[in-house]
Amino acid sequence: MRVDVRALGACNRLAEQGAKQAAGALSDLTGTDLAVEVTGASVASGEDLAESFAGRESIGVSVGLRGGLDGEAVLAFDAVNADALLSLLPGGQSMERSAVTEVGNIALGGFLDGWANYLGAAIDMSPPRYFEADGAAVLPDGALAGDGVFLFESRLDATTTDLDFSIYMLPDSGPFRDLIVGKTAPAAAAGDAPGAASNDGTASTAVPYDSLSTFSSLAKRGSANAADNIAMMTGLETSVDVSRLRFVPLADVPAEVGTEPHAGTVFELQGEPSGYLAILFEESSAAAVADAMLPMETDEPLGEMAENALCELGNVMTSGFIDGWANVLGTTITHSPPEFVHDIGASTISPLVAKLSERQDYGFVIDTAIRTEGIQARCDVYALPDERELARALDRLSES
Repeated sequence: MRVDVRALGACNRLAEQGAKQAAGALSDLTGTDLAVEVTGASVASGEDLAESFAGRESIGVSVGLRGGLDGEAVLAFDAVNADALLSLLPGGQSMERSAVTEVGNIALGGFLDGWANYLGAAIDMSPPRYFEADGAAVLPDGALAGDGVFLFESRLDATTTDLDFSIYMLPDSGPFRDLIVGKTAPAAAAGDAPGAASNDGTASTAVPYDSLSTFSSLAKRGSANAADNIAMMTGLETSVDVSRLRFVPLADVPAEVGTEPHAGTVFELQGEPSGYLAILFEESSAAAVADAMLPMETDEPLGEMAENALCELGNVMTSGFIDGWANVLGTTITHSPPEFVHDIGASTISPLVAKLSERQDYGFVIDTAIRTEGIQARCDVYALPDERELARALDRLSES
C-alpha cells in the first residue's frame, strides 16, 4: 500500500475540523473557551505507543466506530486535571463517571461529524465506555499489537483554566485505506483534488506504507544514538522518553515548541533526504548540560564557552542521528556547521519551517525527547525532512 501524502494531509484537516467542532461543543457545555493546539497523524508501532503514553494517568471515554469509518476513538483527560474538569460540569464531583461519559459522548460526536459528512455515510458510535487508565491502556487493545498503525491525535486546551485533553482516533483499514491511498482524497475538506499539485506545482507524493514504518524505526534508532552521544560527552546517564514519526501541518510546529526560552543548535541537511534538524534544550537545561561539559565554572551560564560546548554536542548528536538513515536508505546525508540559537522556542524553529514551507504544506516530523538524569535536563530533537526526497529514498528501500 502507498500512502498519498496529499490525501493524508486532507484527512489531517478533517481531524482538525472535527477537533474544532468538539471544542465548540464542549465550550457550550462548560462555559469555558477551548482552543485546538495541534492535530497530527503518527505512524507508530505498539512499542512506540507504549513509550509515548508511559507515565500518564488518564480518565475519559472510548467509543467503537462502525459504518462510514471503522476503528475506535478516545477522549482522554490527564487525571491531575480531573477536579478542574468536574468543577465545570453539571453535578460536579457527585456525578464524576456520568458527567465525564456525557462530555466524551458530546465531544466525540462533534469530532466525527465532519468525517461522516465528507464520507456521505453515517459513522455509528458504540455506547461510550468510561475508563481510568495508566499509560497506553487508554488506547484500544489492538493498537498495541500492531507493527504500524495510524493514530490521529488532537490536543485541546482551555484558555481560562488548567484543563487540557486529547482526542485519539485509530482508524481500521477499509474505508480509511481508500482515503489515504488517494483514491478518494477528501477534496471537499481540503480544497485539493486527488493527485493535485502541491504549492510548488509538483505532483502529489506517494510513500510506501511499509517503508514509513521502517523509517519510524530508523528515527528511533537515531534518537538512541543521540542520547548515547550526550552520555558520552557529559558523563550523565540519558534516556529517550519518546521518539516518533508524525505527519503534521508545518505551520503548527512552532506552536508545539512553545514560548519558553530555548537554546541549542540547528542544522541544514544535504543529501537525500535533505531538510533541517534542530536540537533544542529549555534554557535552564542548556546551561546545565553545558556546565557538565566544561572543565570549569563560568560567570555566564550561556556565554561563549557554553555556546561552543553545545555546538560541539550538537555536531556529534546530529551525526549519530542521521548516519543510520544514510546507511539503511543507501544515500549520503551531510549537515551544515551548527548554528547556535537562543530565543523563544517557536522563534528558533520558525525559520526552518518557513524555508521548508516553500516546497510543502505538511511534513513528516521526527520529534524526540531525551532526558538527562541527575540534572533533570531535557532535549528535544526535531527533524524536518523534505517529503519528496524522503519518498524517493523510501521507494528505493521498499524495492530492496
